[in-house]
Amino acid sequence: MPHRHDPFANTALVDTYIADTPRKVPGLADVHRMTMLLLSECARKDADILVVGAGGGMELIALAEAQPEWSFVGVDPSGPMLELARRNVQYIVQRVELIKGTIEVVSADQFDGATCLLVLHFLDKSERLNTLMQIHRRLKPGARLVVAHHSAGTGDAALWLARSAAFADRGTLSWEMASATGDALAAALPLIPASEEEALMREAGFGSVELFYSAFSFKGWVATA
Repeated sequence: MPHRHDPFANTALVDTYIADTPRKVPGLADVHRMTMLLLSECARKDADILVVGAGGGMELIALAEAQPEWSFVGVDPSGPMLELARRNVQYIVQRVELIKGTIEVVSADQFDGATCLLVLHFLDKSERLNTLMQIHRRLKPGARLVVAHHSAGTGDAALWLARSAAFADRGTLSWEMASATGDALAAALPLIPASEEEALMREAGFGSVELFYSAFSFKGWVATA
């Protein structure tokens, strides 16, 4: 799904994704648990869950271990990232279908919930809207969508990205380096203000759009189809 900024063309980033991502995203394991809880409020016991941007497989594993009767369809356009997910979910392979491509390649089955984690910050507004609309079309009425990604928030996006970069740096803290990383990410990622994020979800057909997670440049919302 990444369009303008595709870091996963760099195989070194794919190789270190599982180890590095929890260091970069504050409370990632808790985000996965919160995602499960928000979905499970409205999903049936043996729910079918759509995972958009499933490469790596981390949320698939977290959700599957917490909900042993759920089944999953995961989609991702990155072949290397999808292969990484395939290796990581081998022990639950009977409950997971992985598909290479964007959301459009997923059949229009009605899912009981959906996730889109660490994906939408790669997409411009028109691509985000289309992705959200395509997810909405594949959800049962009343099903939940959970998204989380870098957001421009309401302030200086580059500053908040710099703070996230500093958080991820477990070596000697350098604000100069963190600021340079923040500026580079702000230039590369088509971030939009939080108010526009919520407006796009509503335009795509979702209601009850609520912020549930905020950590430096990362924000997460839950919405209902």
